Amino acid sequence: MPETAAATLSNAVNSWFRSNARELPWREPDCSAWGILVSEFMLQQTPVARVLPQWRAWLERWPTPAALAAVPPGEAVRAWNRLGYPRRALWLHACAVAISAQHGGVVPSDVDELLALPGVGPYTARAVAAFAYGVRVPVVDTNVRRVLARAVDGQAEPAPPSATRDLAAMSAVLPEDEVEARVFNAAAMELGAVVCTARAPRCGDCPLAARCAWRRAGYPAYDGPRRAVQKRYEGSDRHVRGLIMRELRAAHVPVTDAELAALWPDAVQLARALAGLLADGLAVRDGAGYVLP
Repeated sequence: MPETAAATLSNAVNSWFRSNARELPWREPDCSAWGILVSEFMLQQTPVARVLPQWRAWLERWPTPAALAAVPPGEAVRAWNRLGYPRRALWLHACAVAISAQHGGVVPSDVDELLALPGVGPYTARAVAAFAYGVRVPVVDTNVRRVLARAVDGQAEPAPPSATRDLAAMSAVLPEDEVEARVFNAAAMELGAVVCTARAPRCGDCPLAARCAWRRAGYPAYDGPRRAVQKRYEGSDRHVRGLIMRELRAAHVPVTDAELAALWPDAVQLARALAGLLADGLAVRDGAGYVLP
């Protein structure tokens, strides 16, 4: 994309964001790097509305990495409650331990140092560097990919994720100014989350409506490669794992095999789900039963 076109696009999105951004606590100027890191862990595949009360409760209980590192990992899993994908709680706890032991309790700002932390992938590392420290790096999530696919490439949907391609596409429109780059990273995500949505885009409210390649082309349907569709949750192993985790979180004594057997009629699937939780470290055997780690 030509430099002038990229600047026009980013300026329009940033201007819209400054007037329309949702007020979220992890966007407040006084939010700590730890608070931003916690938000990024919680927001993975989880809606903002579900994250907000959990994030506030988490930061009230564990306002620093050292505070979380001082408790057993099972406490993190219990507090995660029903945010889903509870391995994130274990990773966040391990992350807090590493930050306390290796970085003096301070969340690092360097992308490579962030990537070395347990459970921190490329997206989270870049998001924390950008949003907590203002580092000029491209941050790409599903919403950003959709905005760029439509506005720049004229595609209804983005192609399956490709780190190399996606980061290059975001870099091409990322402002050179560090402050504007930080704003644009957040603004592109926001635009995709609330306006340029997957199923019902609100093109009339979009700051890119006049220059959107997909709109100018007449909204052609997407005919490119697609990601594999996730299996249905109800009745899946993930569903059974969730039932077991709910039981473990509620209990403060070991949960017996007999108690677990009452949760699900398929004994083979139940055993498979339990074995997976044990392998992931989300459950441990304690005498005649099972507890959180």
